[in-house]
Amino acid sequence: MSTAGKVIKCKAAVLWERNKPFSIEEVEVAPPKAHEVRIKMVATGICRSDDHVVNGSIVSPLPIILGHEAAGIVESIGEGVTTVKPGDKVIPLFTPQCGKCRICKHPESNFCMKNDLAQRGTLSDGTSRFTCKGKPVHHFMGTSTFSQYTVVDEISVAKIDAAAPLEKVCLIGCGFSTGYGSAVKVAKVTPGSTCAVFGLGGVGLSVIMGCKAAGAARIIGVDINKDKFPKAKEVGATECINPQDYKKPIYEVIQEMSDGGVDFSFEVIGRLDTVTAALLCCHGSCGTSVVVGVPPDSQSLTVNPALLLTGRTWKGAIFGGFKSKDSVPKLVADFMANKFQLDPLITKVLPFEKINEGFDLLRAGKSIRTILTF
Repeated sequence: MSTAGKVIKCKAAVLWERNKPFSIEEVEVAPPKAHEVRIKMVATGICRSDDHVVNGSIVSPLPIILGHEAAGIVESIGEGVTTVKPGDKVIPLFTPQCGKCRICKHPESNFCMKNDLAQRGTLSDGTSRFTCKGKPVHHFMGTSTFSQYTVVDEISVAKIDAAAPLEKVCLIGCGFSTGYGSAVKVAKVTPGSTCAVFGLGGVGLSVIMGCKAAGAARIIGVDINKDKFPKAKEVGATECINPQDYKKPIYEVIQEMSDGGVDFSFEVIGRLDTVTAALLCCHGSCGTSVVVGVPPDSQSLTVNPALLLTGRTWKGAIFGGFKSKDSVPKLVADFMANKFQLDPLITKVLPFEKINEGFDLLRAGKSIRTILTF
């Protein structure tokens, strides 16, 4: 029996309060309106950005259904949708691509002006498709993948290869692309260069993969959790260091290791002290430092302009600088052609109902990526 045009009742993980566990609830998911797509979720990754909402460092309206790194199958489409059809395998896009705004038309930028990084908590028409216990529930970055079904705007979904394994390529929806693109597209890492990567979680490991793919000769992983070092070396780090092992600031250590500073540095944690250390450890005359981690809300850095005056470049980007609707299908095709591996990033696969266990593993530093399957 077709569910098209009907309200679907399904299970979703609802966050009712900050710093509390997710509650598995029955929710009602309205059918898609014009230019919207309803997706049956197959797999979703647990990303640190989701936890930032739980702990309040990203402020979002509550209650909310989180999740933004996923893959699924189109269940139904609204009027006017042309880029996907029911049955298509797709990846939701937390960074949309409308194709019409100034940013989408800019050849080097990808942060579409239809994004919801400001946490409005709705689809682009200003309303929600989720209801729980008679109350509307907010969307998260236009995706909300911690639900058996979700509704997204057409500009926030990409059709992918029908043969792609969804429980793996879901990582292309955020973590892998964010890290890999930060190296190959944002920093434009050069062959023979030296790189430093602060933070060796899933995104940091993906940065290392990107640096290696771009031909970096030396890749220094930086983390206070030594348990992450073997995996970092497996995916391409040439050495790993723990700031707690040194009496001097870590940026000085890296400067001494790299003839005055690395060519490229990446901050993949989201802390102000490590953003500063990453900036300082890249060479003052020719280094580039990229901010990848999401910094806490309402915090600012004080930076001496002289740090940039001598030639350093300091930049950042969302989703690895990739134009999402164009790039995600190509990245999936590259994965299918064995141009990169995703298995090293996947530590655990759990049923969706064990979402709180997955977040516990993340917070304990015991998983790179936990994939939830529906």
